Amino acid sequence: MKHSIPRKIVLIGASTGGPGQIEKIVNALPALHSTSIVIAQHMAVGFMQSFAKRLQENHVNNISVARDKEYLENAKIYVCCGATAISKDSSGYIFSQKESPVNAFNPDINTLFNSFIPYSEDFDILSVILTGIGNDGVEACKALGQNGSSCITESESSAIVDGMPSRARKEVKDIKVLDIAQIVDSIKEFCN
Repeated sequence: MKHSIPRKIVLIGASTGGPGQIEKIVNALPALHSTSIVIAQHMAVGFMQSFAKRLQENHVNNISVARDKEYLENAKIYVCCGATAISKDSSGYIFSQKESPVNAFNPDINTLFNSFIPYSEDFDILSVILTGIGNDGVEACKALGQNGSSCITESESSAIVDGMPSRARKEVKDIKVLDIAQIVDSIKEFCN
């Protein structure tokens, strides 16, 4: 069975301070048509289901936790757990999920973002690095940018914790630096 494949993908990576910023983004979105959104928010595994459920409240788009061997469908929003990656088979694009390696992040932003690089000609990809400690996602964002994807990171004044955005601003060539309100507008515009 063939699966409905989006034309565009928004990848969002966030850590400390991210849930509120992600809510702002998701709550501002209209019904998606040709775009799917895949979110990697650092969080304990036990909280992922309730986070997805909270995002789903009063929302027009279908929001769920990505499951192992689940196909990526058009016009859906996925929240990831562990080391989630995407690959392609004859029916479409499929999620694989493993536990994050010990001492790694849950979920691992680099693993998720990197898995989309081989398909950067199949989708129009926008990658977004939001607030957080450390540098998870920065390497993959850099690689996506080198493969023609657009990249955005949060401004210092907007980020609740400026670790990941600061590293992204320094290391990712031509990255757009925007505050959360501008990021919301950019994602809405990209989804149109």
